[in-house]
Amino acid sequence: MTVNLPEWLRPLAELAGSVEAEQLAPRFPHPPADARPAAVLILFADGVHGPELLLTERASTLRNHAGQISFPGGASDPGDADATATALREAQEEVGLDPASVEVFGILPTLWLPPSNFAVTPVLGYWREPQQLHPVDVAEVHGIIHHPIGQLLDPANRFSVEHPSGWRGPAFEVGSEMPLWGFTAGVIARLFERLGWEKPWDDSITRPLPELL
Repeated sequence: MTVNLPEWLRPLAELAGSVEAEQLAPRFPHPPADARPAAVLILFADGVHGPELLLTERASTLRNHAGQISFPGGASDPGDADATATALREAQEEVGLDPASVEVFGILPTLWLPPSNFAVTPVLGYWREPQQLHPVDVAEVHGIIHHPIGQLLDPANRFSVEHPSGWRGPAFEVGSEMPLWGFTAGVIARLFERLGWEKPWDDSITRPLPELL
């Protein structure tokens, strides 16, 4: 995919063609045959405070992943040509993002999301002229976060969370009641690590998840 990317984003475009599923989701890298196809949009932009990532805060009333911070995205529709079409359509339906404003520059390996049994394909995009967005479907999206990557990389905003089930994984403080954790945090953390962007942080700091799950 030929896209004129900013210098800081080019290493990710190069990585996209070689990274393997096991490197992004070591516990559940490959979806089973009955998993539902889905896609998420990992959208980068040059924001007011430097490079940023678009995240959504899911509604607390959803059946799956309620209240979590996530990438825009969702299940594939029969009319979607491919994962890119799914990711862009979902982003438009959820937050009003104009698909024409996104320059897709890579596709990551499809990963398994066990709680909802989705086979999720992450689509990488660059948003050359970011605009203020608002939730379109408030039953699905509670809020939108244009989060500076520098803050995600700040060791002071990094820690681990422990689920009541005993699962433990990476998390980020993003200024909301619910931290960024789970599938989305895992993909971000491992991408940053593979890119060499990660700064040393204390992974022994563990916090319980808030009550809203």
